[in-house]
Amino acid sequence: MRFALFSCVALGLALTAGTAAAQALDTTPAKQLFGGMKVAAPMEARAIGFYAKGCLAGAEPLAVNGPAWQVMRLSRNRNWGHPELVAFLERFATRVPEVSGWPGILVGDMSQPRGGPMLTGHASHQVGLDADIWLTPMPKREFTREERESVSATMIVRPDRLDVDAKVWTPSHVAVIRAAAQDREVERIFVNAAIKKALCRDAKGDRGWLAKVRPYWGHDYHMHVRLGCPAGQEGCRDQDPVPAGEGCGKELDWWFSDAVLHPKPAPPPKEPPKPKPPMMLADLPTACRQVLLAR
Repeated sequence: MRFALFSCVALGLALTAGTAAAQALDTTPAKQLFGGMKVAAPMEARAIGFYAKGCLAGAEPLAVNGPAWQVMRLSRNRNWGHPELVAFLERFATRVPEVSGWPGILVGDMSQPRGGPMLTGHASHQVGLDADIWLTPMPKREFTREERESVSATMIVRPDRLDVDAKVWTPSHVAVIRAAAQDREVERIFVNAAIKKALCRDAKGDRGWLAKVRPYWGHDYHMHVRLGCPAGQEGCRDQDPVPAGEGCGKELDWWFSDAVLHPKPAPPPKEPPKPKPPMMLADLPTACRQVLLAR
């Protein structure tokens, strides 16, 4: 809270007091500056930079309630995104009851009002094209605000990390992830390797969508959906294309090796490691300064 307050004060000074106060923007970590913004930059919608080093102009909020979705953790104010992300979530949510036994979806973190680095959590989610969708079906009733802060997502991965928990994994999980991956705008979906393993085993029929679903650390409770850069938006940088194939072969086996699941402790360093410097405003694309200062 102190950091968020400081960033708002620094920004206000920069807008009114000129050069000296503006220098504060260059000495304050970017996560404090962007984490303190409460509203979107009133600019044309643009995803600027890369998913883990960028910002967002002209963001739109996803409504906290919809016909087939509810937004969780409202206190974080992270239900903002590029208009194309908001449109995807609305489109995908209404598709979910058609393909599965779920009434709808629970939406976790998207982006901050102006994107950028976050005070806590994600390294990505900076350009308004990432969204976490819980692998827990939306209930048939509306959560209270208190419940949205306290209810936990369902743990999908088995305690030994080798597979999904058969007590919670259902065909609806496969159907929901498949529906997201088949959307034309989705570029990647990140899930725990055990979830990817289950998808490789359980997917029937057309399996081409599996290529978009990539194993990654964490993601035991949710899928991280990432859209590609909107057409014609220069300055937005896509990831490299996904590798060819389903991703169900040897590259997946690596995630279940003993070296990954039970890594040996690293020997203590001879010298204490130097702390990694925080990302600064100067590390982001030049246009992010304009996004931060827009009013």
